[in-house]
Amino acid sequence: MRVIFTRIARQELNDAVRFYELEYSGLGNKFKEEVRKAVLRIVAFPHAWSTARGDVRKCLLHKFPYKLMYSIETDHILVIAVAHQHRKPDYWVDSNET
Repeated sequence: MRVIFTRIARQELNDAVRFYELEYSGLGNKFKEEVRKAVLRIVAFPHAWSTARGDVRKCLLHKFPYKLMYSIETDHILVIAVAHQHRKPDYWVDSNET
């Protein structure tokens, strides 16, 4: 199944990669790899994670304090947010643009 990141989710991913890379060389790539692994888990088992709000599900990353907020669409998975777990809850609710 195809995975599409909203424009905002892609920006959040890129911002987090840059932040981690500034903290420690190579850490940004490790973060990106952890997101890739989470996406693969979502594709393999899209219904495995609990719903956070409505039909939006959350998949926690294993090594970083982030979660992928996603919905299961007819022909793809839509990643709505790459959200830091300590950020204001549900900040992503009004950002459902692609």
